[in-house]
Amino acid sequence: MLRWLIGGGREPQGLAEKSPLQTIGEEQTQNPYTELLVLKAHHDIVRFLVQLDECRFASAGDDGIIVVWNAQTGEKLLELNGHTQKITALITFPSLEACEEKNQLILTASADRTVILWDCDTGRQVRKVSSFQSTVKCLIVLQRLDIWLSGGNDLCVWNQKLDLLCKTSHLSDTGISALIEIPKNCVVAAVGKELIIFRLVAPTEESVDWDILEIKRLLDHQDNILSMVNVNDVSFVTGSHVGEMIIWDILDWTVQACECNFWDPSPQLDTQQEIKLCQKPNDISIHHFTWDEENVFAAVGRGLYVYNLQTKRVIACQKSAHDSNVLHTAKLPNRQLVSCSEDGSVRIWELREKQQLAAEPVPTGFFNMWGFGRVNKQASQPVKKQQENAPSCSLELIGDLIGHSSSVEMFLYFEDHGLVTCSADHLIILWKNGERESGLRSLKLFQKLEENGDLYLDI
Repeated sequence: MLRWLIGGGREPQGLAEKSPLQTIGEEQTQNPYTELLVLKAHHDIVRFLVQLDECRFASAGDDGIIVVWNAQTGEKLLELNGHTQKITALITFPSLEACEEKNQLILTASADRTVILWDCDTGRQVRKVSSFQSTVKCLIVLQRLDIWLSGGNDLCVWNQKLDLLCKTSHLSDTGISALIEIPKNCVVAAVGKELIIFRLVAPTEESVDWDILEIKRLLDHQDNILSMVNVNDVSFVTGSHVGEMIIWDILDWTVQACECNFWDPSPQLDTQQEIKLCQKPNDISIHHFTWDEENVFAAVGRGLYVYNLQTKRVIACQKSAHDSNVLHTAKLPNRQLVSCSEDGSVRIWELREKQQLAAEPVPTGFFNMWGFGRVNKQASQPVKKQQENAPSCSLELIGDLIGHSSSVEMFLYFEDHGLVTCSADHLIILWKNGERESGLRSLKLFQKLEENGDLYLDI
């Protein structure tokens, strides 16, 4: 484990070949993460992180091992070995009712076509399932129903003891890429470019068995769905490989809003640059969403876009937030946003309001949200005027964290312990609040001096 003190930013490579990338100087006064701890335990790409409690997290990746860490000290607590191939999914699991000890459990899926339930307090392998016909790519726990689901080429329903309750028929060779829970005992599965609504039927007096029924298929996407999340009690959002973002009604599964044209190059870009941007398909893939009560934050290609749920429009964007595709985002307190990228960087942004007259207008092509159903031109005029008068915002770079040498896959945020990032360079980095860490070290020093009596001098 290495501890570094860091400061300052960098000049990203390749700026002459790409559209302008916002940079930050050496004095990152609003960036609290000025210390880092480098954690080494993995031997391949680290793709997954999950928070276990206020001071622990687990990591997993292509080496097939799971490591439990102390988020405060960076100490390696446990190494869990049981899979023979790369990890494909990782989630926390509720404590088993049959166990008196309420230990923290996690569920892992692997390309070896197994799923293992682990005890993160003891390192013990609680149970293992090896009956899968394909690799499980996603896991979800429905704690209200005391069941969990695994998604591969089919969708399986399991109880807490890891007994198979029911399953669907073969859905697709490509498999299920994402799963979310929605009301009425339903789940949404992303299968290729389709969304399939399934309803779970619990046992009754007439039938003692569980069942899973296909209710509806939503065919609005034109390409494979890469990301899907619930954003509030009334909506969920999906994003595809070709930059389609659709907001759905969570109850009747109708389209609330849709956007199919992310790249609308700004006028200042020359013709050659415009062609280059439009020819790169990865530039518009929607890899990740995060959200708060007001906005959805979309990672689209190398850019970040803030979509306001009330006004149904983009209120801020950074088309070139990173040098390469943005893989993960998270909303922090104080209107801050963190993003990580294939370029190896982790960047901190602040969402700031600005006067509409002084703001650079967001091109309408980024999100042509047409709301609920079609409306005529006359009826749309008040809405258009209201949108034009709405305050606009900007995403301002306030921190650039440089430590990884390869793609940063994802990260976690701990309120008291900082950021945790994992990367294709096989490393995990704890980014620490330097001022807070310095204060803690001073406090420990004074406590030690007091214990030794060195604080009291004879006069």
